[in-house]
Amino acid sequence: MTNEERVQMVIKEAEQSSALRRTVGQSLAEPLVELANNIAAVLGSGHKLLICGNGGSAADSSHMAAEMIVRLTGERNRASLPAISLTADTSILTAAGNDFGFEHIFARQIEGLGQQGDMLLVISTSGNSANLISAVEAARGKRMLIAALLGGDGGKIAPLADKKLIIPHSSVQRIQEEQIFLIHLLVELIESDLFQ
Repeated sequence: MTNEERVQMVIKEAEQSSALRRTVGQSLAEPLVELANNIAAVLGSGHKLLICGNGGSAADSSHMAAEMIVRLTGERNRASLPAISLTADTSILTAAGNDFGFEHIFARQIEGLGQQGDMLLVISTSGNSANLISAVEAARGKRMLIAALLGGDGGKIAPLADKKLIIPHSSVQRIQEEQIFLIHLLVELIESDLFQ
């Protein structure tokens, strides 16, 4: 591939990403605001947000928890919000994977940390990961609310979630780009709800 072809590839990818961003903004604005209101209500009532995902979505889980605990920007200096990334503790993940199997690495944490009234947020590009489905089932058993950031058709998790935002695309990269965009907007809306 020549440099000119590579430049054209970059331009095409940027155009596709921009088109998807417009679609996401138009189609998911209302459910995004609704989800932000739900999370703010959970946190405002003294409960917490548990977040999990695999691979890039694991990083997004930790990213969101960090922004909830610390803050999104320096423009709003506010109290810390109770959010836990279930992807962050390597000792727990490896022990649970070793002792119970990889499909239970999040469910086991929900058993110990989740309470009725808390919310589980799963982040997945496919919506079909066995460990996320187990997490949803564990959260349901704890009578937690379940939200999901998904891609494609939402996979097996979509019908199991109380609230869902589905990026209508098949490319993992495009889905992940939009999910981090939605995460930033969620945190901003939650902050504005709780710290006007």
